[in-house]
Amino acid sequence: MTKIIAITNQKGGVGKTTTTLNLASSLGALGKKILLIDMDPQGNATTGLGIDKGSIKKCIYNVLVDEEDIKNTIIRTQFKNLDVVPARIHLSGADLELSQVEARELRLKNALMKLPPMYDYVFFDCPPSLGLLTLNALTAAQTLIIPIQAEYYALEGVSQLLNTIRLVQRHLNPKLTIDGIVLTMTTNTNLSTEIEQEVRQLFEKKVYKTTITRGIRLSEAPSHGLPIIYYDSRSRGAEEYVLLAREVIAHG
Repeated sequence: MTKIIAITNQKGGVGKTTTTLNLASSLGALGKKILLIDMDPQGNATTGLGIDKGSIKKCIYNVLVDEEDIKNTIIRTQFKNLDVVPARIHLSGADLELSQVEARELRLKNALMKLPPMYDYVFFDCPPSLGLLTLNALTAAQTLIIPIQAEYYALEGVSQLLNTIRLVQRHLNPKLTIDGIVLTMTTNTNLSTEIEQEVRQLFEKKVYKTTITRGIRLSEAPSHGLPIIYYDSRSRGAEEYVLLAREVIAHG
């Protein structure tokens, strides 16, 4: 059975795309079949997989706005067991174009219902906002992974996200759950340790044991169009994302 996961946090710069790319590719390397859907108009997950946006004929925009069959937008990447539905800048207009459409929050969910059961996991890389694109992802997802960076403003905006999740559960997707919270950009400082302790105290068992350390190799990898496991498999970032992937598998 396919598990559908949205990776979301409306605060920017918390490692959403980094986590989506590297968790998806690590799961693929572990033998799971993965579809990554880029829901962010910036398309960083798309370029982070080495895909030239200029070569893309159809993307998630066409699925949401034109009701294109999602199977026609899937691109097979060069990485083991990993496919992607890409995004281009056109997606930035989707919120406005869908604003007057009936059942606009269900476009992504309805599209996925037409997809054959060919994947173990489907991931959504959500934009740093709580607009219609994220709402579509939250409505279509079964569960959420929330990256929180181990920095001073770590919990800023998380209460707003939790309120949005509750509203989605009440009106659109009652079965939506939080699979886990992943601490990102951790450092060997007292502040980072204090933030981690605070997050673990607040969310308890929802926080993954694996944390993602801030690292140069992890930052470099997307500019080469490679997930960290393929850019430098011996780096700390690669090891941590494989550990996180194993935790996600263990969650079922």
